[in-house]
Amino acid sequence: MDYDLTLTKTLTRATDQFGHKEIVTKLDDGGYHRYTYADAYERICQLAHALDEYGLERGDRVSVMAVNHYRHYELYYGPSCSGRSIHMTNHRLPEEHLVTIINEAEDRLLFVDPAFIETIESIEAELETVEQYVVLDDTVPDTTLSPVTDYESFIDGHPTEYEWPDLDEETECGICYTSGTTGLPKGASYSHRGLYLLSLSYGARDSFGICEEDVILPVVPMFHVNGWSLPYSGTLYGSSFVLPGTHTDLESIEELIREESVTIAAAVPTIWTEMASYIDDNPTADISTLDRILTGGSSPPPAIMRRFDEEFDAPIIQGYGMTEASPHLVNTLVTTEVQDLPEEEQYDLRTKPGQPTPGAELRLRDEDGDPVPHDGESTGEIQARSPWVIDEYYARPEATQESFTDDGWFKTGDIGTIDEYGYLDVVDRVDDIIKSGGEWISSVELENELMAHGDVVEASVVSVDHERWQERPVAYVVGGDGVTEDALRNHLLDRFPKWWLPDLFVFTDEIPRTSTGKYDKQSLRTAFQHEHGSLPIESSGEPPRSHKD
Repeated sequence: MDYDLTLTKTLTRATDQFGHKEIVTKLDDGGYHRYTYADAYERICQLAHALDEYGLERGDRVSVMAVNHYRHYELYYGPSCSGRSIHMTNHRLPEEHLVTIINEAEDRLLFVDPAFIETIESIEAELETVEQYVVLDDTVPDTTLSPVTDYESFIDGHPTEYEWPDLDEETECGICYTSGTTGLPKGASYSHRGLYLLSLSYGARDSFGICEEDVILPVVPMFHVNGWSLPYSGTLYGSSFVLPGTHTDLESIEELIREESVTIAAAVPTIWTEMASYIDDNPTADISTLDRILTGGSSPPPAIMRRFDEEFDAPIIQGYGMTEASPHLVNTLVTTEVQDLPEEEQYDLRTKPGQPTPGAELRLRDEDGDPVPHDGESTGEIQARSPWVIDEYYARPEATQESFTDDGWFKTGDIGTIDEYGYLDVVDRVDDIIKSGGEWISSVELENELMAHGDVVEASVVSVDHERWQERPVAYVVGGDGVTEDALRNHLLDRFPKWWLPDLFVFTDEIPRTSTGKYDKQSLRTAFQHEHGSLPIESSGEPPRSHKD
């Protein structure tokens, strides 16, 4: 049948078949907001009517800057199912990046949590397309934003039923921007079809096995690439949700798991490493309801994977993907062949991202575009294709041309190997970007800003291993007389959040270069490792907010 695969089908399936299932949010004051899919559906209908009344046209976008809560969930569906698009906006980006992406996406409305109003106030004068601000609360706090209203007033009084339009499945339903690690952020535009098929794949046993009986706790922010698409896949399968709001500290996560009988929790590996220590220090902690853990961004340590297997009976399933893949491509899969291997070898393999999820294809290509052997040693650029990988960057034809092969595969920019069992391993990155606690930091932007300082002659920023955040930046600087670490930190703070700042500044007389005249970052990383090993936990002045809050 000619049946369009749209998020409207996802929403109505959950409402019709699982209308009684709960969506629970922990509020800022420590209390809880509880309602059902049926309740959420009525408010989503009201939201769609409110967008109609405002005059939002088909294809228009709204920006949403929020943490994980029920109003954010409603915004995942109201705009998209009524033919508009949601721009999931990462509040952690530098202000100049926020201005760029909101203007480029031409967001007409901006929905914002009270906690992020100050960020928007600081850039309001530069936002060229935003016509209306909506605070995600039932009142409007003191603010200079104008015109502004609160979310409850915005949807109040509208009908609780809506005649959803018949949408073409290729219609854009959302857009998310990359983190600007190789220059300005680039927009990845998602279709209804792509996200529906990705959500469907999440239910496969050889993927994440999401099903109706699951209670899902997405600790990963919902502005991170569709919240790893859990708000879509969980809804499609009728799972219950527990949304943590601002409560993403270890004590709150453990409490939510215990009190709400969570079966699936999703967060970067750092959270699970720290949760193991938290349980050691708190004997009454109980995460026994967990059936499996989803993680990504970097590989969890084998010892942690083993402990969650053996002690908590909650295997860690890691995934590999990116903004351009909506985000999922690869996940841990212990095949029957691997199950016959010695246990140590199995855990070594499970530290790799794994095998392509059903519906995704991967290949490795060398610098000449030729295939790379799957021997676990030969490296090549990872290239991907699937129905949920974008086919172009929004309004960036040059970036699109650079990032796609002539035969339509997406060039991920990551370097990897594939072994005899079909397991992908990511071994390096083409652009020397830094991933700290699941968040990207651009070494190029830090270098450029350091060299903009009057007393800096040269600067190179590299990633080094960190005991807590996997990677952190270290800056090598050739400077004039009198340049100090404090001066450089203050200089960088004018443009970047604190957690972007290098943990260490190494002042040197010369920075090594390659034969082509580029800074030899591999040489710097190797030298640092030989001298220091990894950075200790206490080295980070301020870690990424997702792991501090």
